[in-house]
Amino acid sequence: MSAAEEPETDQLSPAQRYASYRATKQHPVLKDFRALHDFPLDDFQVRACEHIEEGRGVLVAAPTGSGKTIVGEFAIHLALASGRKAFYTTPIKALSNQKYNDLVRRYGPEQVGLLTGDNVINGEAPIVVMTTEVLRNMLYAGSRTLIGLGYVVMDEVHYLADRSRGAVWEEVIIHLPESVSLISLSATVSNAEEFGEWLETVRGDTATIVEEKRPVPLYQHVMVGRRLLDLFASSDVDAAAGFVKEGAPVNDELMKVARDDWAASRIKDRRSARGSGARGARQVGNGRRVWIPSRYDVIDRLERENLLPAIVFIFSRIGCDAAVTQCLNAGVRLTTPAERDEIVAYVEESTRHLAKEDLHVLGYHDFLEGLSRGVAAHHAGMLPAFKQCVEELFLRGLCKVVFATETLALGINMPARTVVIEKLSKWNGETHADITPGEYTQLTGRAGRRGLDVEGHGVVMWQPGMNPRELAGLASTRTYPLRSSFRPSYNMAVNLVSQFGRARSRELLEQSFAQFQADKAVVGLARQLRKSEDALEGYREAAQCHLGDFMEYAALRRRISEVEKETSRARRQDRRDEVIASLARLKVGDVIDVPSGKFAGYAVVVDPGYSDEGPRPYVVTLDRQARRLAMIDFQTPVEALTRLRVPRSFNGRNPQMRRDLASALRDRTRDLPPAPVRRRKGAPDADVDPEVAELRHRLKDHPCHACPEREDHSRWAERYFKLERDAATLARRVEQRTNTVARQFDRVCDVLSVLDYLDGESVTDRGRHLMRLYSDMDLLAAECMRHGLWDDLTPSELAAVLSVLVFEARRADDQSSPRIPGGRVRGVVEEMGRLWADLDRLEKENRLDFLRQPDLGFAWMAYRWAEGDELDDVLGATELAAGDFVRWMKQLLDLAGQVADAAGDSPLRGTARDVVKRLRRGVVAYSGLAD
Repeated sequence: MSAAEEPETDQLSPAQRYASYRATKQHPVLKDFRALHDFPLDDFQVRACEHIEEGRGVLVAAPTGSGKTIVGEFAIHLALASGRKAFYTTPIKALSNQKYNDLVRRYGPEQVGLLTGDNVINGEAPIVVMTTEVLRNMLYAGSRTLIGLGYVVMDEVHYLADRSRGAVWEEVIIHLPESVSLISLSATVSNAEEFGEWLETVRGDTATIVEEKRPVPLYQHVMVGRRLLDLFASSDVDAAAGFVKEGAPVNDELMKVARDDWAASRIKDRRSARGSGARGARQVGNGRRVWIPSRYDVIDRLERENLLPAIVFIFSRIGCDAAVTQCLNAGVRLTTPAERDEIVAYVEESTRHLAKEDLHVLGYHDFLEGLSRGVAAHHAGMLPAFKQCVEELFLRGLCKVVFATETLALGINMPARTVVIEKLSKWNGETHADITPGEYTQLTGRAGRRGLDVEGHGVVMWQPGMNPRELAGLASTRTYPLRSSFRPSYNMAVNLVSQFGRARSRELLEQSFAQFQADKAVVGLARQLRKSEDALEGYREAAQCHLGDFMEYAALRRRISEVEKETSRARRQDRRDEVIASLARLKVGDVIDVPSGKFAGYAVVVDPGYSDEGPRPYVVTLDRQARRLAMIDFQTPVEALTRLRVPRSFNGRNPQMRRDLASALRDRTRDLPPAPVRRRKGAPDADVDPEVAELRHRLKDHPCHACPEREDHSRWAERYFKLERDAATLARRVEQRTNTVARQFDRVCDVLSVLDYLDGESVTDRGRHLMRLYSDMDLLAAECMRHGLWDDLTPSELAAVLSVLVFEARRADDQSSPRIPGGRVRGVVEEMGRLWADLDRLEKENRLDFLRQPDLGFAWMAYRWAEGDELDDVLGATELAAGDFVRWMKQLLDLAGQVADAAGDSPLRGTARDVVKRLRRGVVAYSGLAD
């Protein structure tokens, strides 16, 4: 706090005066840091900063908007004060760019650098902001930039749960030098203590700080028609104060709406069944209809309630763009003339780099018109420069409403007074799924601007069939567990083996959070296993016999039982095989004696019914039944006793035909000899297995056989054997979960050894090329280089074939009939497909599944852009959004740069560098600070 805010010393108690004095003496840098802010730090921020100044690492888990970044900024302040470097890492480039701007405003451009792959600004500055991947690559390359590094801030560290990129966070945490203090900032997760325990295991002294209270209370509502109803009952004190606990009661009025809505739907269904009733009408029990407001109506209501600025999450790019159009068509205007002028001036200045001929295809004029009225969309399909404008103008309070997809919730600093969620389900890439409590918390967490709003508001739009109790469960479950997604990749393996050797690398991977969580799960199993082992010893003691070793005697009894069961099973299987063979020989007209079952006795075969699924003969019996029999009716083999003529036109459903055939059957079987007496079920077999005879002889000769307490001892022995079997199952489960990451690393290394990228404990020359390739398709790229598939390509052709390794269609149906350049590109892509198929087979043999099938959907655009075509021509022939086009181009640029580094002193290096030059132009060249 500033000096003006510090309480008078004489107003403090002696204990408070001592604490203040101690804090000043023990944490002088923190005192200076607090003086830089015009607001007091929260308790969790102070505690975290004190731990950092005392030399500990920290994990801070706190809600969105609670001020976690203050802790990271203190680490940077401390680094500058102590003459050391600090890195600030984020999961996405946009967040890195945003943080770079924040720090430049605080410390000046000379003190701050930025490294995001395609942005390199002042990289040797004492403060460097970067994406986590950049830091991982620096660690593997042994970059000199790491010299003097004292602190690393990992923002949004809960991102390590991300399936596709989460492993990077764990790699960095494991491989950072021990001298570096790690400051981890996470959203609220339910297992923060577990994550902190792992950090302490791999990083040393680490304090875990958990803050569950939001700095700005959040009120939850449901918009039903024109009404804005509270989600929780006003009688709940905590809910009334904006802090909801799990199990809080739901608003009775909202429950009545749900009941009326359910009744109305039943009435509508009945009317629909009779063919009456207006389409789409929803009649409520009291005669009113549930009116679904338009997006314009929603914005109008929020404006009248003074609930703007607002973020409306729609979960659809098309839906976000359509929402802006709907508002414009409805005449929405949320800005004053002065605000409009400021917006237009800012947008024109921010987009002056864009070619005028490109503005039309980018939808610039509609974008500017929407922003000037205070409404905009925000999604991954937008041009990065446009998204930057939306983010900055929203922060300034000039843009009042943003229609966004959930990507906005991934750490970008855009708090609002209100967050609106249109639907509680979204497309997850495979199906429409309900959002999780964690996702709901992340979305609504943006409501309530610290220092600007006294309260935030989360609004869910009413949908037919909504269950308020389920929504209340989402809203009151604020935390979700953090689960590791770590797995060793091919690039990781060669880099680790190159630095540490294979054995040491295996040990390092066993330090991962993934293995830590697996081992934690094993702890309970191991405890259970130990209890079982203790109980086994007790059972063994209870079964002791004064005449001899009773466990030996019990083992003989158990072995006799097992051999008898095995013999019985073998006999049953042999008999079954004989039965199947006998049924396979049956023909139409054969008269058989069905040995068992409901239809036992003489029958005539009408249809043998033999198929791949087994024999099911269709027969007519003496009592005129026509039935298809099953294996259960044939305990013993059958054979034809005689034959009958069955008419070709025979129909088992015709009673007269059945009577005639049954009569002929009776006549034909009257003179047959009586059926053999069937063995009674369960009768003992006359033949005794020799092993059983030997075991029975040994059993009778055993001294314990004569023990008067033999059966009592036997009961304890049987308990012993049962528990021993259960303990063996537990031991297998423990073994399966132990060293899981290391075993997967072994499989990765086995693949690399087969392909000659590894040779025992060392990396081969071929493997050193792979060390430079960080793409998800790293091994396929390395194999293409190894086979020289790209050596003779032009830069444009190389751009096209590299694109198949980075591009992934958003939906499976987007991959149909992609347009690709002809000539050498088509031939090389086909060769790459064959290489992928070979690698896919090799992966499956080693129980791996890393490499996806190459996607041709971007090859034509990459080729044409490298050839110099205009943006309008490239985008005009495809449905790809401008933002997606730029994003895939940036990833293609990254891969081309990696290929150039990996190619060594070869012509391919020059071609790859030429690809980078050709692609980096126009909208792709402008990296700005929002890419």
